[in-house]
Amino acid sequence: MLSTPGLKRRSDFIQAVRAFFLDNGYVEVDTPIRLPVLLPESEIIPFSCENQFLHTSPELCMKRLLSRGAQQIFQICHCFRQHEMGQYHQTEFTLLEWYHVGRDYQDLMGECEQLVRYLAAGHTSFPALGGKDTLQRDARTVSLATPWQRMSVEEAFNTYAGMGALEALKKDCFEEVLVTEVEPNLGWQGPVFLYDYPVELGSLARAKADAPHLAERFELYICGIELANGFSELVDPEEQRLRFTAELAKMDGHSAAMPEKFLRDLERMEETAGIALGIDRLLMLFMGAPCITDVLPLTRDDL
Repeated sequence: MLSTPGLKRRSDFIQAVRAFFLDNGYVEVDTPIRLPVLLPESEIIPFSCENQFLHTSPELCMKRLLSRGAQQIFQICHCFRQHEMGQYHQTEFTLLEWYHVGRDYQDLMGECEQLVRYLAAGHTSFPALGGKDTLQRDARTVSLATPWQRMSVEEAFNTYAGMGALEALKKDCFEEVLVTEVEPNLGWQGPVFLYDYPVELGSLARAKADAPHLAERFELYICGIELANGFSELVDPEEQRLRFTAELAKMDGHSAAMPEKFLRDLERMEETAGIALGIDRLLMLFMGAPCITDVLPLTRDDL
């Protein structure tokens, strides 16, 4: 449970995030959290709520707004996922998500870098780093100075796991190797963008034109912690239906339905880039807290 000063720091942090997007021409949106159908994602288990579901992210609704003409939108909201508890996980957590029409994942990496550095700068309302370009964690100093490193998934697997990403995928050990051998090594000198995932691991991301076996997807890592997941959005409804069908085949019935209204709206959606960033995790790093529960107003154990 946060102390009163901690509550003020969390409030200042969220207001600084909001200020960044408003200052850059974004519109803040507020979409429903209880939905009749979710985007099929076999690795994410939602909570049911009176024959509907609590959203696992605001992605579905935000993309439907984009299909109706929105150009730059962001949202800060609570999201819900079953079986996600630990040092850096909670079943209910605060997510920042934003989308910008006409941009791709490379543009989004740059904007994500700008956001984090903005939050660290002394001119914002959030003073946690006091304008410094460094973070401290586990007695190590991490520089936030630009440029941030960009490392392909293939390069990271070969460097830290001694095997290629596609090889790990074929052996059905990609996630295990990523979590145990790759992720712990990322982002200790400075933030790292891990990019170009196998297309099988980016069901909502656009495939690269010159390498269709890869998805234009990235994740941001600082201090071995994954903070954000972004990509160039897939806006082809036929291809998206095929990918959703593959996801549904791997699911055990939870939220297992095709989101038909979403797919119809996708026909009108322009080329867009979108990203989700964990507010609680980033605040935890900025405040030097060891655990995500240290930056929450109340935890499940407090209730």
